[in-house]
Amino acid sequence: MLCSDTPFASSFTSLPNAPRLLLAPMEGMVDEIMRRVLTDATEYDWCVTEFARVSGTLLPLRFFTRIAPELLEGSRTAAGTPVRVQLLGSEPACMAENADRLAELEPAGIDLNFGCPAPTVNRHRGGAVLLDEPELLGDIAAQVSRAIAGRVPFTAKMRLGVQDKSRAVEAAQALADGGAQMLVVHARTKEEGYRPPAHWPWIARIAEAVNIPVVANGEIWTVDDYLRCRAESGLRDVMLGRGAVADPFLAARIRCHLRAQAGCSPDDDWHALRPFIHAFWQGVQRKVEARHAPGRLKQWLNLLRRNYTQAELLYQAVRPLREAHDVQIILQTFIGVMDVAGDVRELAHH
Repeated sequence: MLCSDTPFASSFTSLPNAPRLLLAPMEGMVDEIMRRVLTDATEYDWCVTEFARVSGTLLPLRFFTRIAPELLEGSRTAAGTPVRVQLLGSEPACMAENADRLAELEPAGIDLNFGCPAPTVNRHRGGAVLLDEPELLGDIAAQVSRAIAGRVPFTAKMRLGVQDKSRAVEAAQALADGGAQMLVVHARTKEEGYRPPAHWPWIARIAEAVNIPVVANGEIWTVDDYLRCRAESGLRDVMLGRGAVADPFLAARIRCHLRAQAGCSPDDDWHALRPFIHAFWQGVQRKVEARHAPGRLKQWLNLLRRNYTQAELLYQAVRPLREAHDVQIILQTFIGVMDVAGDVRELAHH
C-alpha cells in the first residue's frame, strides 16, 4: 500500500517544498487512455500530450481535441490532472498560428517539442534536430509567445543537442529569451536516443544559464534515480516518462520518500495495479480496432515487467496471442480471481 488509505497517493499539498512531478509526452505510448490510467493511479502536477504535428497548415480544432479529448473536459483528466498540449514543427509563423488557434480551446498549457529523436520526425525538420539552430528555436518561441499573449502557460521540451552537447546552453537560452516560461530538459542528445546514462549534470549547467524554471527528465525509473538526478542536476522538479509507465506508482513513491513515510515497496502493489490494467484494456478496446488492441497491452506489460514479476508472467501468457478475444479471456480470469504468480503460469498453458 502507498502513502494514503487508497492504493495511490491522492494529495500531497501538505508536503513542504514539494517537487513538481510531471508526466511526459510519449508518442505512441501515452495517449488519453494511458494518461487517464496513470493520473488515476497517482498524482501529477500536470501531464503533456503526444505532439500535434504542425506542417504548413492551420489545423482544425477537432485535430487538437482528437489528440487531447481532455480539452472538452476543462483540459483535465478524469482525476483532475491538468493536460497541456504539445506542438511540433519548424515554421515559426505556422507554429504561432496553430498555437493561437489551440489557445481558443483553453488548454492547461502549450508545450513545444524540441526533444523527439525519431528519425521520421527529424527528417521533416521536427523535434530534436532543430537544436543545432538556436536562432530558429528563439524565433519559434518568440512568435508563439506573442500569438498566445499570456492566455495559457507556455513551456518547451528539449534535449542536450543533436550529435553533441556544444550548443545545449545556447539552445536553452534562445528558448528562454523567446518567451518560454519553463524548460524541460531530457539529459541526452538526439543521437544518444534513450541509451543510458542520462547526463543530469548538464541540466544543472542549463539551469544556471537561464532565468526560468528548469525541469529534469531522462532515465528516472526509481526513487533512487530521482535522488541521484536531484543531486546531479540540482533540481527537485522532474518529468517522468518511461519510468512512470513501468511503475504507475513511481510519482507517489517519490513523494512518500520525501515525506519519510514507509510502505511504498513495489512488491506490495501488484494487487492495486490490476484494476488499472483492466481499465487500460477496456479503454484500448473502445479506441482501436480489435486487431491492434493486443499490441497496446503487450507494449505496456513489456515495461511493467521491469518492476513486477507478475507482469512478466502475464506478458508471456498474452505474448503469442493475436486476437483480442483470446487476450480478454486471460485477463478476465487474471483480474477476477488470481492473486499468485503460479496461477498466471497455469493460464499460459490453457
